[in-house]
Amino acid sequence: MTDRPARLEDVHELALAMPHVTVVHGQRAQNPVYQVGGKSFVFFRTPRPDAFDPETGERYDDVIVLWCAPEEKEALLQDERTPFFTTPHFDGHPSVLLRGSRVGELSLSELTEVVQDAWLAQASKRRADAWLAEHPA
Repeated sequence: MTDRPARLEDVHELALAMPHVTVVHGQRAQNPVYQVGGKSFVFFRTPRPDAFDPETGERYDDVIVLWCAPEEKEALLQDERTPFFTTPHFDGHPSVLLRGSRVGELSLSELTEVVQDAWLAQASKRRADAWLAEHPA
């Protein structure tokens, strides 16, 4: 199988493919929030003043938040080849941001790894250990 560019739909499919996932919807915009054990690991943000187009000032309406380990956050943000970013609002928060319009800059395998890592970052130790035992690296 060829590793194709990722698609926005893949974010949803990958998040739902992880075990023990529930989907809740944001109160205002009904944006999907993927959770494991009541903890969000991937969610689609509503437009906020901290994430905006520097040329027009228009708020991004396609920001996806993905949880990650702090060391993974630094690695993703330091690699200029990735479309991941952050804002001061997320300083100290174990997550990275990704615009939906830039998902295609990742391969499906890269996106899969990031979504799985997001799930692992929020899953209980028991659930994470069980999943890792079934999916050796």
